[in-house]
Amino acid sequence: MKKSFISIIVGSLPLFLSFSLFAQSEKTILVSPFDNQSIQKQADSVKHLLADGGFSVLREASITMESEYEIPIIVPMNEGSSYQFVFIGDVKSNMYEVRMYDYKEKQVVYQKKKWGDADGNIISYSYIPKMSEYHMIKPLQVNSGQKKNLCGYVMLFKKMETTAKASK
Repeated sequence: MKKSFISIIVGSLPLFLSFSLFAQSEKTILVSPFDNQSIQKQADSVKHLLADGGFSVLREASITMESEYEIPIIVPMNEGSSYQFVFIGDVKSNMYEVRMYDYKEKQVVYQKKKWGDADGNIISYSYIPKMSEYHMIKPLQVNSGQKKNLCGYVMLFKKMETTAKASK
């Protein structure tokens, strides 16, 4: 009796594992790039504007998003440095949000825009961390007409110290 019970358990283990892996794969968010000339032009304009203000690009990525699903982005930030985060969403989406959390998962930034707002598909904010630590940024967009394959573009800039300031 013991042998048959053990053989049933061992025999069904691969089946259990395959269901477990399938269930986990359904929850996985895959980030993949896209090619959207309209958003790329907006991103280039923002980069030039912020470069003129003394910022340089630390990280940027084009991402394919799904409506109503946040994309978690984890970035290290240094205490006292000035950062600028920019999210550009698909122009056809109805609403855009960005939340940022510190290492202790406390929400430190929340911005929301709707279609029709001035620069409605662009959310941009500055932030100066109080401590050097990792932060999580979560952009999201809602599109009632298209649920998958939405375009998004994220950029993180850091203000570069001027030579006069650095020499002090």
